[in-house]
Amino acid sequence: MAMFQNLSEKLDGIFKRLKNRGRLTEKDLDSTLREVRLALLEADVNFKVVKGFISQVRGRSTGSEVLESLTPAQQVIKIVHEEMGNILGGSRVDLTRASIPPTRIMLVGLQGSGKTTTAVKLALHLKGQNMRPYLVPADMSRPAAVEQLLQTAQRAEIPVYKPEAGMNPEGAYQNASVEAGRSGADTVIVDTAGRLHVDEELMKEIRTLSAIINPHETLLVADSMTGQDAVKVAEAFHEALDLTGIILTKLDGDARGGAALSMRNVTGVPIKFAGTGETLDRLEPFHPERMASRILGMGDVLTLIDRAQKTMDEKEAEKVARKQMRGEFDLGDFRDQLTKLRSMGSLSEMLSMLPLPGKMKKAIPGEIDESELVRITAIIDSMTPAERKNPKIINGSRRKRISAGSGTAVSDVNRLLKRFAETKKMMKMIGKGKGPLGKMF
Repeated sequence: MAMFQNLSEKLDGIFKRLKNRGRLTEKDLDSTLREVRLALLEADVNFKVVKGFISQVRGRSTGSEVLESLTPAQQVIKIVHEEMGNILGGSRVDLTRASIPPTRIMLVGLQGSGKTTTAVKLALHLKGQNMRPYLVPADMSRPAAVEQLLQTAQRAEIPVYKPEAGMNPEGAYQNASVEAGRSGADTVIVDTAGRLHVDEELMKEIRTLSAIINPHETLLVADSMTGQDAVKVAEAFHEALDLTGIILTKLDGDARGGAALSMRNVTGVPIKFAGTGETLDRLEPFHPERMASRILGMGDVLTLIDRAQKTMDEKEAEKVARKQMRGEFDLGDFRDQLTKLRSMGSLSEMLSMLPLPGKMKKAIPGEIDESELVRITAIIDSMTPAERKNPKIINGSRRKRISAGSGTAVSDVNRLLKRFAETKKMMKMIGKGKGPLGKMF
């Protein structure tokens, strides 16, 4: 289930009916806003946020400038888009960086919110920006949490402090900060123990640790799947610690989206990052205006481009494009592209980022079966380098061997070879400027 899918589908239906009305009256507008209000409440958006949102949209939409314009429906949708961006935070708020390194970042939240994995994801994201992060485990009451951070950080090749047995969080941080300085780190990320926001004793402990760390950023890691509970948790932590930002985890699994649409407005704390998958590279900067576009079915091409740039550098992309246009693209290249495509996320999610027309969007199933990609990869993996380079040499006996090696039917191998030959022929025609597509380049 794609993020915000339920809400997006309902809003898409509402706005389609609005467009079909042509000229709008205030009665039409009231009817539409009632439907929008209900859709937002069903998406578990905080009722005060919904009330303020509807009031803002109505206030901006009731004037003659909108209702008597040539495209009143489009004007109303534009206002809804802008106001949705506003409740999500307006514009991107980046991390604060210390004028004199290192920048100190403290992660807080409930146990089970994904804090430890998020700490490594954040470090990996910063490393990708040419920064030098250093991780510090401060959940000393749970040795398993410390071990999890050590192992995950090692897998991501991020330096991490290994505390001695019996250390308290304050001692671990103080020793780690010295080690971080020696290693040349410019950012220290402290993974604190998960704690209940209603436990005053535990909240007192985190305030004491915060006073020692004196963080430039105090980020709450919140599970978006918990909806309004996540908002209550954010309010409590903000009151205790004066949060500077929020990282929403599991946003890819939140089909309703209530937490994301309520968090910033209720707490006044900006959402700075969103976890959009289980792998360590799936932490993305949160862009309110992009998220508003995605919710309203307008796509999110910029985020799609960002992901593509993370998986393939520009020179490599140009090299692959040239091979395609010259007809030199082989099955080995095709397999590499499939691997990169799969690392960008699910096909369903990527298609949801494209601004597709309504009919085309409805033709796409909510969850695309990606087993076909797995099958294609297995077939290509079962080929020899020579077969990948020149599929024409794959005769009947070779097809049987590839089929047995990949655990697929011979018909699957035949279908892949036929499709690849057709695609290669088409790309070659485009490269030579032949046919209707070629003339466009």
